[in-house]
Amino acid sequence: MELTECVNYLLSVSQNKVFKHFSGLLEQFGLTPAQYGVLNCLWREGQLSPKQIAESMHLEATTVSGVLDKMQKAGFVERSIDPGNRRNVWVVATPKAISIREQVESATAQMNQAALQNVSPSDRAALLRGLTAIVETEL
Repeated sequence: MELTECVNYLLSVSQNKVFKHFSGLLEQFGLTPAQYGVLNCLWREGQLSPKQIAESMHLEATTVSGVLDKMQKAGFVERSIDPGNRRNVWVVATPKAISIREQVESATAQMNQAALQNVSPSDRAALLRGLTAIVETEL
C-alpha cells in the first residue's frame, strides 16, 4: 500500500497541520487546542464532571485531569465538590473563559476555513461525514 493511501498517515499529517495552525490562533488567548475542547464542552453544557468531559472528547480521564489542572491554574475553569455526593466533582467555565468565547469561536471558524480552503463544499460535507463515521466506529 502506498503511504498516501494509508488512513493513519493521512489523518496524522492532516491533524498535525491543523493542530499547529489552531495552536497559533489560540496562543493569543493562552489556550491550547485541548483546552479549547474542554471549554467548548462547558460553554455548551454548563457544568460537567471530568468524566463527562473525557467521554465527550473521547479522551482518557487522566488526560482530562491534567488539562483541567492547567486550566484551573490559568483561571479558565473552576472545580467544586458536589455537596450532594462528595465523590463527584463539577467543572464550570469561569467569567474569564466566558468573556473570550466569541473570539475563540471566531478563531475556530478561521481555522476551519483555512484547513478546508482547497476543499469543495460537497467534499467538505463528505469529509465531515467520513471523519464523524471514524470517530463513531469501534476499533
